[in-house]
Amino acid sequence: MEKILIVGCKNTMDDVCIGCSRCLVAFNRRQGVFEIYEGVEAEIVGMVGCGGCPAPAIVTRLMQVKLWNDPMKEKPTVIHIAPCIAEQCPYKDDIMKKIKAKAGVRVIEGTHPYVPADIFA
Repeated sequence: MEKILIVGCKNTMDDVCIGCSRCLVAFNRRQGVFEIYEGVEAEIVGMVGCGGCPAPAIVTRLMQVKLWNDPMKEKPTVIHIAPCIAEQCPYKDDIMKKIKAKAGVRVIEGTHPYVPADIFA
């Protein structure tokens, strides 16, 4: 079974995304990048913010996920980088580099496909 951790932008997750419902809906519907889990047993085990710009604590945040989930014997097998980082963050390359260097699991850019083509159309 795939155990998915979603990493998103702290600022977006706190102020804009309202519970990050787009990532969760996309996973439940297996849409967007989550299409790769169609017919695969998978679940989301957590969502975590980057820690704030320029994400100097992202590795610490991942270690917290490990620590908090250890009593339940849950650990991610894959990390998805939400669009708020993958498509919007000026620190994306550094964040991705840190996560890939320390996570020890696959890191995939993207989650949901629900970005409007035109804001005022």
